[in-house]
Amino acid sequence: MFKNLSGVHPVAWNIVIGTLFVRFASTVSMPFLAIYLTSVKHISPAMVGVMLTVSSFLGVFFSFIGGSLSDRIGRKTILLCSIFLWSITLIGFGLGDTFAWFFVLNSILNICSSFFEPSSRALLSDLTDEKSKLLVFNLRYAAINVGVAVGPLVGLYLGSSRSTLPFVLSGIVYFFYGITLFYMLSKYKIGEGNQTQNNKVSMKESFSVLRKDIIFALTIVTICIYGLGYSQSFSTMSQYFANAPQFHDGVKMYAYLTTINAVTVVILQFPIVSRMKNFSPTVSMMIGNIIVSLAVAGFGLFTNFYLLAIVMIVLTIGEIFAFTFTDVFVDQLAPEDLKGTYFGAMGFSKLGFVFGPALGGSLLAYFGYEKGGHAFVIISAIAFLSFPMMFFVNRLFQKRKEVEQQTDTKLTVNS
Repeated sequence: MFKNLSGVHPVAWNIVIGTLFVRFASTVSMPFLAIYLTSVKHISPAMVGVMLTVSSFLGVFFSFIGGSLSDRIGRKTILLCSIFLWSITLIGFGLGDTFAWFFVLNSILNICSSFFEPSSRALLSDLTDEKSKLLVFNLRYAAINVGVAVGPLVGLYLGSSRSTLPFVLSGIVYFFYGITLFYMLSKYKIGEGNQTQNNKVSMKESFSVLRKDIIFALTIVTICIYGLGYSQSFSTMSQYFANAPQFHDGVKMYAYLTTINAVTVVILQFPIVSRMKNFSPTVSMMIGNIIVSLAVAGFGLFTNFYLLAIVMIVLTIGEIFAFTFTDVFVDQLAPEDLKGTYFGAMGFSKLGFVFGPALGGSLLAYFGYEKGGHAFVIISAIAFLSFPMMFFVNRLFQKRKEVEQQTDTKLTVNS
């Protein structure tokens, strides 16, 4: 797979390397936001969950808009506007003092992300030939996790659970990344190609195409259910570990587990991808769904750090199976002139991640921190439903591929 490295476009490298730095910067601060609001500002976990849910829901809604606009007006405009606004928003966290202030800024931050993410993935698809796409998408995913491996520990050292200064530092890193991205896009004159053709596809027409793609729609529902479980490993787990009496120094434990997650991805990602590259991406996603769903229960059943570390490693293996082929799968489904729209519409699959923190926070409030482990067991059972659904998606996808192969064969014979 790595033999295609020389074919990666310089702008694609900029996106991959830039992703590493900005994910490092964001994980210095953002994973500790829930802890900061509950521990320092004394806001209830249910309210924090609602804040995360509402802001994330806005991100989901705007993801489709951002992806569609990138198809119509060009990637460059969307990428640069979102990254610089993102930077300003992060710096704004350092000036905040009220719940309303953090609520608004967190909403803007999620909107910026929902514009930037699908546009950047669509641009990677634009710049990369078919044989190198699996490599490029996985380099981006690896960059995310390398940044995440270091960020939480640095955030812990900087006292991100007690201060908003790390948010300001994150905003500065985002600003400098925006400068480098502007330079590279301008140098290679990338981001506005094929606008004349793409402008013919309106947002309404784009939505109509998506609505008729049954496999894509079912995939989104499946990932929603899966995401409901996976999302507990962040906001809900951080609140549970930080406040439950059975954990000693739970904030530090949470930071270590987050780092274990990222390091495991970095170590195992490419070996797993190399083994699975000859299988359908839906097979890998199906395996990931069942592993993650079962692993989530472990966070509620154990309190010993070493057992939790094993659970995190198992969950991370499931994460690798579920996530590493998702972008490739979407790229295979999407028509050439609707790449941004499809990647943007995948934002709807984050609804599970949106409602997950609210559900987890509400269950924590219901059971109390001492019995908060019950929340993870209940949500694990719900998330398990994603496995049979992904099994059905896999069957539909295989049938579509068979039909496409038969059509291509007929066209070849006729020509």
